Amino acid sequence: MQYRKFGRTGCEISALGFGCMRLPMTGSEPSDVDKPEAIRLIRHAIEQGVNYVDTAYNYHGGQSEAVVGEALLDGYREKTYLATKCPVWLVDKPEDFDRLLDEQLAKLQTDHIDFYLLHALHQDSWENRVKRHGLIEKMKEAKADGRIRFMGFSFHDSLTLFREIVDASEDWDFCQIQHNYIDTNNQAGSEGLTYAASKGLGVIIMEPLLGGRLAAAPEQVAKVLPEDRSAVEWAFDYLWDKPEVGFLLSGMGSMEMVEQNLVYAGRSHTGMVPEAERPLYERAKEVFDTMAIVPCTKCGYCMPCPFGVDIPGVYDAYNKTASQGMRRAKEVYAALEGQADRCQSCGRCEEHCPQHIRTSERMPEIVKAFAEK
Repeated sequence: MQYRKFGRTGCEISALGFGCMRLPMTGSEPSDVDKPEAIRLIRHAIEQGVNYVDTAYNYHGGQSEAVVGEALLDGYREKTYLATKCPVWLVDKPEDFDRLLDEQLAKLQTDHIDFYLLHALHQDSWENRVKRHGLIEKMKEAKADGRIRFMGFSFHDSLTLFREIVDASEDWDFCQIQHNYIDTNNQAGSEGLTYAASKGLGVIIMEPLLGGRLAAAPEQVAKVLPEDRSAVEWAFDYLWDKPEVGFLLSGMGSMEMVEQNLVYAGRSHTGMVPEAERPLYERAKEVFDTMAIVPCTKCGYCMPCPFGVDIPGVYDAYNKTASQGMRRAKEVYAALEGQADRCQSCGRCEEHCPQHIRTSERMPEIVKAFAEK
């Protein structure tokens, strides 16, 4: 395993962090975590040198933190930097911050959280939750009393807002952004990555595979990237190459994923992409951008839909109309229990979507597309 100095924290963190949003499952409900297998994967990764485990209050229907808490028993907690996130959308008054943090500490079976984040900040949550209820000050209090060691935030909005949040406090230790060779100009983007690093913040990368869409790259994209490496390795190398990147998170749901990612991380280093290969990423992005209809990463924040729409599944099928053709897309769509015609345009999912997808506008479009002969 390779390790990197992480911002001004003084910590050296493995190039690969274990993200616990996509743990192995026993069923179709978000809470149907295969707990024994999840614990086995997490512990194996730690034994092989991964020293950062990331979870959140809402992952897997609220089960992820409890699973991680069990996985880190028996001495694994002492080998690991533990990260979780404050669900700012549940903070209606300043006291809620402490109540939620204490609940998380209990679920994680620990007396402190190493890296604590304000979760998925965007314009509304920044103005009406963080600023209104003084959550930066609450974070500083928790840091002072030892319940957290480092304070940061994860982000899903514009570069302008990202800069504002970075500049809002000198007490930020780190941040977490969505980044990959497709999202270079999306959300914080490459410019935000450079800006945060220049301010001394450690930068964590989430969605390095764009919700898995770069793990099995569409055929047209795959043709751009030589076959001497897997699609996953191409995507990871793009990020590890950058000195501004602290490390990347990967949601690993099988031992095969863990083992492959450990190999890739073991040969990672800054400056690892030869100059001659850099244009390949630009070309792959150009091809991908002509095919990506809806920027869904299948994070599941939109679920459950009160009317039973399988929102990530519908978008996955719809995107396949561009990458795999209408026949294959219709096969995937036909297998869905919750198709687009169930949508009632209530807008609930739009409040929680990190990609700001206008589902109430997209679903009628999808109904029409799949109804055509």
